[in-house]
Amino acid sequence: MQALEVILFLVAIVGVVGLGIWKSEQERGGDERTASGYFLAGRALTFWLVGFSLIAANISTEQFVGMSGKAADWLGMAIASYEWMAAITLVVVAFVFLPKFLKAGVYTIPEFLEYRYGPFSRFVMAAATLVILVGVPTAAVIYSGATVISGYYPDVPVLGSLTAACWLIASVAAIYVFIGGLRACAWTDLVWGSSLIVSGAIVMFLAFGQLGRMPAEELIRTKVETSTATVDDIAGAGAWQRFMLLNDGEPRTGPNTAGGKLNMVRPMDDPEIPWTVLLLGLWIPNFFYWGLNQYIMQRSLAASSVAEGQKGIVLAAFLKLLIPFVVVIPGVLAFNLFSGQLHDEAQRRNAALLLDLDRGARRALTVTYAFAQRQPELAARVVAHNARLAGQEPPEVGAGATAAELAAAANEQAAQARRLDAALASGSLTGYNYDASFAVLLRELVKDKPYISWFVLAALFGAVVSSLAAMLNSASTIATMDIVNRLIGGASQATLVYTGRAFVVLFVIIAALIAPNLADPRFGGIFTFIQEFQGFISPGILAVFIFGLLVPTAPRMLGWLGILLNVALYGLFKWVLGDWMVSRGWWFSDTMSFLDRMGICFIIVMIVCGTLTVLRPLRTPVVLPVNELMDITPSSGARIAGIGVVALTIGLYILFW
Repeated sequence: MQALEVILFLVAIVGVVGLGIWKSEQERGGDERTASGYFLAGRALTFWLVGFSLIAANISTEQFVGMSGKAADWLGMAIASYEWMAAITLVVVAFVFLPKFLKAGVYTIPEFLEYRYGPFSRFVMAAATLVILVGVPTAAVIYSGATVISGYYPDVPVLGSLTAACWLIASVAAIYVFIGGLRACAWTDLVWGSSLIVSGAIVMFLAFGQLGRMPAEELIRTKVETSTATVDDIAGAGAWQRFMLLNDGEPRTGPNTAGGKLNMVRPMDDPEIPWTVLLLGLWIPNFFYWGLNQYIMQRSLAASSVAEGQKGIVLAAFLKLLIPFVVVIPGVLAFNLFSGQLHDEAQRRNAALLLDLDRGARRALTVTYAFAQRQPELAARVVAHNARLAGQEPPEVGAGATAAELAAAANEQAAQARRLDAALASGSLTGYNYDASFAVLLRELVKDKPYISWFVLAALFGAVVSSLAAMLNSASTIATMDIVNRLIGGASQATLVYTGRAFVVLFVIIAALIAPNLADPRFGGIFTFIQEFQGFISPGILAVFIFGLLVPTAPRMLGWLGILLNVALYGLFKWVLGDWMVSRGWWFSDTMSFLDRMGICFIIVMIVCGTLTVLRPLRTPVVLPVNELMDITPSSGARIAGIGVVALTIGLYILFW
């Protein structure tokens, strides 16, 4: 660890956090002890604070770790759909969702549900949102930030420990939001949001520079199978041409490098982002996240007017178009440049499981194709180990067996062993640790440049703290305003603020306890973990809000019924019906993508809501409350800019089709 890097890093962190707290104290006036002042910054945020705060709350190490990791694997540019489709989603949110929420004057999204459907619906959404918010994205942000820190400083005491790094990040964020509330978050987000984009651009620039210098004989090993490039082609090409030669080609379903990685449209049988999810499945988490997710919408709800909120959201939509260039493309480059280091990172994670293999422990082990490809001898040992646990003779796997055959045999024997003993411990051996992609880029490209590294590290650390603070502030808002305030009633403003701060401490402890466990490869990567488990609530919440916003006569029971029905349906398709349908050939691929699962649940809940609305409509349409103090005049400039953002998004899809 270089002294200059550490000093500049600490000065940047302390300076920006101090700025946020100072601005928070300076602008509070008399609202420092009010719920509006603490939870919604007094509803006084201007558009640039709203816009950059949305980006900083959204883009954190969960993207730099999770999204770049998915890009390094087979998905490549396809993972950018989460960003580019979000741009269109944000434009819709600005002109459809935001005016209704600000006009009603709500503190939280569940509060709006009460006005439309009743108090029980508010409680159901608040409880479901809290469980997912604290247990999934909050824990994931802590883990992903700790992954970058421990990967960047693997040999430094405390910082090199994943668990210790988790608690360090959690503690800093908790102190930050405990003192300053949302207003402190918004001001620091303005700095972190812009710094983060610049930092990603720096890493991308350095990665392309390294790509242009690397020997073609090394780079050719990471070429996708559907590319016709040769060593001579790569040797005579510039950095961008090399990137295209190595990664461009027909997309195919299979392990990493089986097909092209620069296509937004993947085959129908892709296990994560088949082209079918672009029609419906991917829109569900986008609209839930940007329009109905408390920790994101809280920034917009704090806008000083509808026009300021709309301009801020459209600004965020434009910035979302830039994110794939500083997150996704560096992820693809990480595999081209440092596949060996990603394998070494996997070996570090595999160490404990390999020790169990040596000892013959009772643990069923699955292996990935990449593990079998890189270490066929160990994969063959895993086949024999799992067969012993299953009480069978090892299957015939010859010395010339392919990686696919070895992986299939090992995983089949592991499945049989678990069927024989449901309580049997399990683990997964991986060939590459893709979640380490961005940390490896930093370590290999930035670490020896202290005049740059301090800035990149500070921006990443700030992004972690910003996202985590946003989640903690929003979780405490929901717990305080939607649950405690409803249960006890008549609580003073000071009591609500103190209660919110107590929840910040409680939630950060829970999330920090969960975070280190997310290193388990069975979660399928941190980005997939976040998106998949939010599927338990996102389709149902989106469905009931669509009816609540657009159908005034929809019955009040839909609020709680739609959310609970989706929880049951999603679990049923995830653990029972999905595999059952695939096994009978009733699905178009070998697995049901979690995004397709979301789409199915959304359609079913919408059908149920539509049927109940026809059978039992309200006799008197619901009239929502009106906040007379809020200026609800829309922004014509934001509308024009929003149309421009949609046009740019369509152009990017055409370019990377």
